[in-house]
Amino acid sequence: MRFTAGDIADQLGGKVLGDRTMPLTGFQAADRARAGELTFAENRTFFERAEQSAASAIIVDKNFTSERKVLIRVPSARLAFAKVVPLFYPEPGPPTGIHSSAIISEKAEVHPEACIGAHVIIADGAKIGARTVLHGNNYVDEDCEIGEDCAIFHNVTLYPRTKMGNRVRVHAGTIIGSDGFGYVQEGGRHLKVPQIGNVEIEDDAEIGANVTIDRGALGPTHIGKGTKVDNLVQIAHNVSTGENCLVVAQAGIAGSTKLGNSVILAGQVGLAGHLRIGNNVTIAAQSGVMRDINDGEKWWGTPGQPDKQMKRQLLALQKLPELLRRYNRFEKFAKSRLLTPEEIAEAQAKTAAEKEKKAAEKAAKNAAEQPAKAETEKNS
Repeated sequence: MRFTAGDIADQLGGKVLGDRTMPLTGFQAADRARAGELTFAENRTFFERAEQSAASAIIVDKNFTSERKVLIRVPSARLAFAKVVPLFYPEPGPPTGIHSSAIISEKAEVHPEACIGAHVIIADGAKIGARTVLHGNNYVDEDCEIGEDCAIFHNVTLYPRTKMGNRVRVHAGTIIGSDGFGYVQEGGRHLKVPQIGNVEIEDDAEIGANVTIDRGALGPTHIGKGTKVDNLVQIAHNVSTGENCLVVAQAGIAGSTKLGNSVILAGQVGLAGHLRIGNNVTIAAQSGVMRDINDGEKWWGTPGQPDKQMKRQLLALQKLPELLRRYNRFEKFAKSRLLTPEEIAEAQAKTAAEKEKKAAEKAAKNAAEQPAKAETEKNS
């Protein structure tokens, strides 16, 4: 699509520095941009690259100036990037219709504006909302509910009673509602605990590729409104996330742990079960958390702990080689002044002999004084 620099600035609430009528035909990174295209720069280094590129205009959020390019100044260049790309490259509207290979139960409800792709299976009691697209090879089990404007990509499986709100996106290969990992021991064997709950996903959530979300043992596993889950994440039974959380790739959340709102779990974070993670908590990559965390705290490390505490420990570890070198120098200097094991044994034997000698002298003295003491007592 074609816009002018002024059009883009108006859409973003920005200000044009230069020709507002400059036509713009696309958006690209600076190293790939061509004449007539728009790019963006978040810092001085990127701005210098963008200014040397063929791009006609640059979105900036700093006080940069240029005699070569039209600038569009906005409060946040990255936020503007997220908003401007759909202007040039809008997603196509959802398709409609049902593929001939789809198998849909007569007891299911599929909105006429929904799209059901090839080899989709929809079981009894399932409900599919308007403008929702099941792209293909999806299995929607009994009594599942999918709201409006959802996108379920290829090879996604929904176990029974899974519920989704509106505008939910689930990427390829994800499994929602599989059994929670619950067992008890009986006679040395693992007895399975039935998992009879379900999964509930609220509006505007997005679930990445190859994610597994287990259903609750009793009651639901819950994904809050606006929460985004990256690829290869494991969410166990009866976990609950608040709204607008970010769960990054390869993170794992054990059963019954509760996340507050706006929690960020970076890549490969592991949370133990039955924890309470407060609102606005950030946990750094590869951290292993085994304790509750209060609102607003930042944790990292394994075992996870508050970031300031972990930083002090790392600084201390960095000093350890120098401390060892100093200790070794001291040990070498003091070695000639230290007693050998033989000298220590000799000193201990000498001390023991002196104690025995004093004890013997005291006993002899007491024995000599005893008759005189007795005679004195007799005469008195």
